[in-house]
Amino acid sequence: MMYGKFIDNWTIQLKKTILPLLILNMLKQDQLYGYLLIVKIKECTGFEITEGTIYPILNRLKEDGWLDFKWVEQKTGIPRKYYTLTTDGENMLKELNSNWNTIIKNINSQIKI
Repeated sequence: MMYGKFIDNWTIQLKKTILPLLILNMLKQDQLYGYLLIVKIKECTGFEITEGTIYPILNRLKEDGWLDFKWVEQKTGIPRKYYTLTTDGENMLKELNSNWNTIIKNINSQIKI
């Protein structure tokens, strides 16, 4: 039996669900630019994501009012766009983390993995 297609689709949906939560949590700790987020996400999750994945998420979170950014000049090269959480972003993150923790707690209490 081949599970590859199911696993691939499941992984895609999982990424779509947790990447915004992960990004918000990372930005709560420090201001970061897009490529550094890609690197940190890979270190944390093993997920291979691209700029074509990260920047639409960052733009959506900014449009939702949860992120802000500032341009920072570099000694060499072009300026980088560093993202930070807004107050609304911090409040939303508290709610999202609470919901996530409740889901994980409920799953762990019902299912032995």
